Amino acid sequence: MNDYPTSPVTPARVLIAPADTMRGEWQRLGAFLKRPSLGVNAEQSQPFKVLARIYTLDVAAMAALITLATIAVAAGIYIPATALAGIEFTPLVILSVVIGAPVLEEIFFRGWLSGKPAHIYALLAVILGAVGFGVSHQTSPMLGLAAPVIGIAAAIGLAFRLRNRPPFGWFAFAFPVFFWLSTVAFALVHLWNFEEGSLAILLPLVLPQFILGMLLGYVRVRIGLWSAILLHAAHNATALSIAALATAGA
Repeated sequence: MNDYPTSPVTPARVLIAPADTMRGEWQRLGAFLKRPSLGVNAEQSQPFKVLARIYTLDVAAMAALITLATIAVAAGIYIPATALAGIEFTPLVILSVVIGAPVLEEIFFRGWLSGKPAHIYALLAVILGAVGFGVSHQTSPMLGLAAPVIGIAAAIGLAFRLRNRPPFGWFAFAFPVFFWLSTVAFALVHLWNFEEGSLAILLPLVLPQFILGMLLGYVRVRIGLWSAILLHAAHNATALSIAALATAGA
């Protein structure tokens, strides 16, 4: 049974307590993934407890995937190196990976998963600004520079003006489609981390991002966008720490 109300017109907010155990929390995650729902008017109590449990699952998944990759390499299976392989862990790189990427990627891939007009229209304004820059920055540099500024300003204005609007009914109805599109897109965009390799080889290598995308989508809907950013930052910090330890031990 799903733990979340699905009606976009329910006026009262429902307070959802964490599961009694970590295993119970993971079972709730499994139920959500079987049938994703928007959870309109649901509010999570003790959000950090839920986040800690999902982060524990994320770390367990990372450990399992690293073990599988180690076995594959030992068996002679070729795994292409990422574009970040051998990069120096400067403060700027660390800040970009741990803070910059989580904030930007969560806004783009999951900010709009609320289904609210404020978030959807704001994202569209930013996208249009980026498109305007891409189309005109070479032929008209001033217009190209103005386009993203206008897009961001419009996004802020729309987000403020529409901040109290409830989610679209059609979005709540089609939410499973949007959830999985967001998750798959998040995984596929990380194919750009690799400079070589066929699609058949590279697709399994973005399985970690697919799993992470499911977890991030879950906490974004269950708790809020800030929780997805925090979980994403914790994931990246953990992965970066593992990479740094591996580099130091090489």
